[in-house]
Amino acid sequence: MSVFFLILTGFFIVTANIIGFISYIKKKNLYFAAFTILLLAVFFGTIGSVLAIFIIQDAFAIFYGMQLGYFLIINSMIVFIIAISVTLVRKVNNSKM
Repeated sequence: MSVFFLILTGFFIVTANIIGFISYIKKKNLYFAAFTILLLAVFFGTIGSVLAIFIIQDAFAIFYGMQLGYFLIINSMIVFIIAISVTLVRKVNNSKM
């Protein structure tokens, strides 16, 4: 059972990153991609909670969705930090020229 939830966690993380990348391609804005992944953290966390409750049939299964949302929020913060660092590098490079 735990292998299923680990695979589901990996699937949700990869899916959120792919959707974030597609949003970056369309908008050309890293901040928008980080915000998209942040919104998907709530959405996929809810889906994970509901799936865990239906599969495990225990009230404490909701914590699986909370843990999944936590992983995606950390993922979103990493993308946000990358966006800030890219912005700082661009500003430094533009000021030197």
